[in-house]
Amino acid sequence: MFRGRGIRAQHIPFEAILTMTRLTSVLRAAIIATIAFAILPARATAQAKLWISLDCGNGVSLRLSSPAALQGGLVQAEVRGAAPLTGIDAKWADHALPFWPVAPSAKVQGTRVQRANIQRALFGIDLEQKSGEYEIAFAAQLPGGEQVSCSARVLVKEGKFAVENLRVAPEFVEPKPEDVERANKEGQRLRELFATATPERMWRGSFRLPLPGATNARNFGRRRVLNGQPHSPHTGVDFPAPAGTVIHASQRGRVVLAENLYFSGNTVLLDHGLGVYTFYGHMSSISVKAGDVVNAGAILGHVGATGRVTGPHLHWGLTVNQARVNPLQIVGLPAQ
Repeated sequence: MFRGRGIRAQHIPFEAILTMTRLTSVLRAAIIATIAFAILPARATAQAKLWISLDCGNGVSLRLSSPAALQGGLVQAEVRGAAPLTGIDAKWADHALPFWPVAPSAKVQGTRVQRANIQRALFGIDLEQKSGEYEIAFAAQLPGGEQVSCSARVLVKEGKFAVENLRVAPEFVEPKPEDVERANKEGQRLRELFATATPERMWRGSFRLPLPGATNARNFGRRRVLNGQPHSPHTGVDFPAPAGTVIHASQRGRVVLAENLYFSGNTVLLDHGLGVYTFYGHMSSISVKAGDVVNAGAILGHVGATGRVTGPHLHWGLTVNQARVNPLQIVGLPAQ
């Protein structure tokens, strides 16, 4: 179905080049331009912040925020064209990739004004996705019926997550049979929710941190060893905070779960649309109910120590099209 031009994007060590402080800025720019020209095909050019642009034909281009990403990373895709596109069919690693329209842009080119119709999408690299190259494929239709398509390869690199040793209550390491059954049912329910991609984009603007004044947590992806027994990796970030600290919605969304779960305690799950979900766990209390539509900054509850914890904190997670992603990365994206 996806016939067209594909490229094989390779990792370029730009960070190493940019940190060579003994080189003049002119020499640095020359080296970067030379490497980009040598590695990327003629129809894919390296742009600011490692963006790459792919020619899909008929004046349509597909841009990616990076040709490579770590496990647990987030990549932004953007389609630009002079005319609006319909029938968009896009996939990333065998998952449908939903695009949403943004306001058209315009720029002056000589004596002419060039307008661009833009659509964007987000796709995540799952925390445990195997390293290697994966395809993003795109196809759509122009108003006159012409088909456009293109594809690219994105390199997934190992996250190299740290190992974390924790001591928790024995019942969380060796739970009773009835608790195992409960936890399995809750896990299946969460997977079913994450597999549902609401077609409406509910968020507007940038995502925010859920705690005021919170500092960046660094325990995403850590491999948990609980009471000496290896367990699943940490799928979110933890913000230690005094019990009772107010927790805010990171963006507008619909509450699809607001209840006590075995492992994460009092939990809220927000559906932001298009397969984007944020997860808030270990609350002392919950201030919303399933079905509520909340705005960015709305109070969801308060920090606590419910579920499997070693002290009061907020566990904050992000899932994008079923991929478990470091939530701090969505905060850094520009307003959508």
